[in-house]
Amino acid sequence: MTRTLSTMLHQWTDKWLFKLRDAEQGEVMLNQRRVFIVPTRAGLTYGVMLIVLFLCSVNYDLSLGFALTFLLAGCAIIDMHLTFRNLAHLYLRPGRAAAVFAGEDAQFELHLGNRRKHDRYAIWLAFIVGDGAAIEQVTDIAADSSTSVTLSTPTHERGWLTAPRIRLQTRFPLGLLRAWSYWQPAMRVLVYPHPEENAPPLPLIEGENADGRGHAGHDDFAGIRAYQAGDSIRHLAWRQIARTDHGPLVTKQFEGGASSELAIDYAKLPSVMDVELKLARMTRWVLAAEARGLPYAFRLGSTHFPPDAGPAHQAACLQALALYERAA
Repeated sequence: MTRTLSTMLHQWTDKWLFKLRDAEQGEVMLNQRRVFIVPTRAGLTYGVMLIVLFLCSVNYDLSLGFALTFLLAGCAIIDMHLTFRNLAHLYLRPGRAAAVFAGEDAQFELHLGNRRKHDRYAIWLAFIVGDGAAIEQVTDIAADSSTSVTLSTPTHERGWLTAPRIRLQTRFPLGLLRAWSYWQPAMRVLVYPHPEENAPPLPLIEGENADGRGHAGHDDFAGIRAYQAGDSIRHLAWRQIARTDHGPLVTKQFEGGASSELAIDYAKLPSVMDVELKLARMTRWVLAAEARGLPYAFRLGSTHFPPDAGPAHQAACLQALALYERAA
């Protein structure tokens, strides 16, 4: 109960003090109310030095001491303005986030726009994960231009992964002060199940050859097509190849081939297997079938895809595996 109240108080303080927001759609501008600034350790030391200089100047009535003290104080004030200006009124926009397999790092692309007449230097960005920040990326942005930064975060399980909150900060130009702001982009990445290591071979149905083509239907010639990796040499159309000098290889195509009957079916896996292991095995089989160019049917619960091959078919199957029994 005490922890719950403490957590709620901490979240309320963050939202009230640091203006933390939920996921923000589209482009976001860091206005003045969203940028915070505090002295760094060097800045605190600098402030103590100014106090000592001022006291010494008062005590010994040193005119040059007063001049030096006020000069250094003026430099600190200018540094405060430049540090704040380096981050304020920056435009932020989410980019692309490609799907990955569990265990890989998810890459989130971010766009930063500078619509002011001054350059911006040494802006550091990092995801806030756990109790701290991940590895920071630094970038400079010229006047009236934009740049892109890619931040990564590890993935551990399948499904949708929401981008963590981002902290932007800068200590430019003197490092006496640190300005920072927070941004929660409305971004997420799809994480596929990690493919099973040393998975068994593809579940070819009984009566198929190793190249994925069955014995039935070989007498029903249906035409020729371009050669694909894995095609049997016995099926090459040598007569058509001989007619063209240095022409592309072509293969005889027969009706009734069994390669299109390959089915990756969740229900046919052993019932004693763990759900995640089943999904990992099916992921490996999808990748293996695509690598061999074999059309395959896909069945997972109520999801059923007819035999097909290609990037779109693979993406649809992997997405079904990633979101199986989980809310999108």
